[in-house]
Amino acid sequence: MSDSISAGSRTGHPAARLLALVAGAALVIGAVAPAAAARPTSAGVAQHVTLQRAGTAHFARGGRAASDPGGTFEDEFRPDPDGAGEDPQISGNRSAAHVPSKNVPRPPTTPVQNAATGFEGLNHFDNRYAGTGRYVNTQFSLEPPDQALCVGNGAILESVNTVLRVRTKAGGNVTAAIPLTQFLGLQPEINRTTGAYGDFLSDPKCYFDVQTGAWFLTVLQLDVDSATGNFTGRSHVYLAVSQTNNPAGDYNIFVFDTTNDCNVETPTHLSCPCLGDQPLIGADANGFYITTNEFPIFGPGFNGTNIYAMSKAQLAAGSLPPVASFFEPDLAEGYAYSVQPATTPPGADYATENNGTEYMLSALDFNGTTDNRIAVWALANTASLNTATPELTLTNTVIASERYGQPPAVEQKDGPTPLLDLLKSPISVQIGLVGKTAREHLNLLNSNDDRMNQTVYVDGQIWGALNTAVKGSNGPTRTGIAYFIVNANAATMASQGYVAVDTNSVMFPAVAANAAGAGLMSFTLAGPTRYPSAAYVLLDPSGHGDVQVAKAGVGPADGFTGYGSFGGDGIERWGDYGAAVSDEAGTIWFAAESINQACTFNEFLNGGFTCGDTRSILANWGTWIGGVTP
Repeated sequence: MSDSISAGSRTGHPAARLLALVAGAALVIGAVAPAAAARPTSAGVAQHVTLQRAGTAHFARGGRAASDPGGTFEDEFRPDPDGAGEDPQISGNRSAAHVPSKNVPRPPTTPVQNAATGFEGLNHFDNRYAGTGRYVNTQFSLEPPDQALCVGNGAILESVNTVLRVRTKAGGNVTAAIPLTQFLGLQPEINRTTGAYGDFLSDPKCYFDVQTGAWFLTVLQLDVDSATGNFTGRSHVYLAVSQTNNPAGDYNIFVFDTTNDCNVETPTHLSCPCLGDQPLIGADANGFYITTNEFPIFGPGFNGTNIYAMSKAQLAAGSLPPVASFFEPDLAEGYAYSVQPATTPPGADYATENNGTEYMLSALDFNGTTDNRIAVWALANTASLNTATPELTLTNTVIASERYGQPPAVEQKDGPTPLLDLLKSPISVQIGLVGKTAREHLNLLNSNDDRMNQTVYVDGQIWGALNTAVKGSNGPTRTGIAYFIVNANAATMASQGYVAVDTNSVMFPAVAANAAGAGLMSFTLAGPTRYPSAAYVLLDPSGHGDVQVAKAGVGPADGFTGYGSFGGDGIERWGDYGAAVSDEAGTIWFAAESINQACTFNEFLNGGFTCGDTRSILANWGTWIGGVTP
């Protein structure tokens, strides 16, 4: 989760805030089946989670309304709700100094090639000015663009914080970009006429299920006070499931409460009311799975991962399935965090052992330095999700891995920065931006941390990757990627490696594979000689190829979250995740963040603090969508 004024994500590194608590796990609905002998199951007591209907969603008809770049800085971004929604302690490294150099991996560097492919995805202008009807001009300026991407039935569904759109595979718009609040029928983010604040949404994820033909979209939601914008203490996960195989059609909306404060049929967890941060999703033959990181809304603490499992067939049919849930499972030295469920590509076999198994991966860097272990999770007996009383077993095995550690902030190549120029110009006094302009400089990019990113299950193996600090033979520590391919049922490492680029950084990997076992890992490439660019490597169990630049960035990131005039510290938010997925034909599609426009200061002023349909006054992030057949 990240909000428009936070320089950090609440899930940046939960382990840094772990309390000395007695850990516990719970299975919701049904008896606990016997654990596999080699994998101890976390103990716990049964609790209850209720899935509810929340109406029907549909895409707005027609194009985007005419943009209105007017307004004041005061209503461009949501106010800080007394610290809720941000956590500077877990926002990742602010420099390379936090990881001792002797512990930083030193992998060989990967060559870089140009392989331009794809088309521009959603950008900051789309996000700020999306909306029709009562949603016109109701979006905040925000960073970062956490990305959702799912592909199937000849179509692409893309989403970022906080809009979504349906495209063709050629890049044509099937629908306009519309706010997630509008799609779900929630209150607009901000009514600029009345000043009323609406629902807070973040962290979209989506998935196309070839078995049922349904499209699944999840998003984190928090209730806010309409007068102040502060969080009121209730949080939910919304799940929209399409009624047909048309991603631009109607959806059934489901919701469950993640507050966990013993109200509204929720369990009681420490220091709650809480939020289920950054919902991560996966699916196997039987179930749809959501995992969250639980944080108290009004104070410090971290309660670990919550895991929710439900029948995907029943969801696709519009029914209310029972929800089987595990709360706060133990892992090595503390609560597990960012447990990533896997998906299976179209045409590949699902895991059928133990009457159906959903596999997951997570990292184990509890100290915020380095580690050489990852955890393999198995949620067994998933076929029981199709019954009235699911009986699941959750187990984990910790295995040795290559070393990984907290990545540093990322340099970027200098270039045109109209917002930075504005802050340093006399005009800034006229618009009320004074006091910190003398200290403004080109932003670094926040690479967050070394949590596990997107995972995929194919041919009996789980593939995953994460950000890590890396170091060459000389020069500063920078950000690279560590990837892992694990034998699922045996819980052993099959293959692993690093992607590191000389003098520059790669970050926020998204791994996908097709049914033939050919894979791709996408990410952002940036550094002192590179503007933020969308890139990828081809990947399989034998290793990875050269870095391929799908979209070379044309300028630096010039967003408000890094600048001191807006409360930043020189490190700009750069998202929490990208996305990659195989379609039915084996083409792997990916979405990665990049800077797709270069705007001079004069063009910025003459355009009324915008540059075409690419940026607003406060940010210029963009995304890039590509498709590659390995």
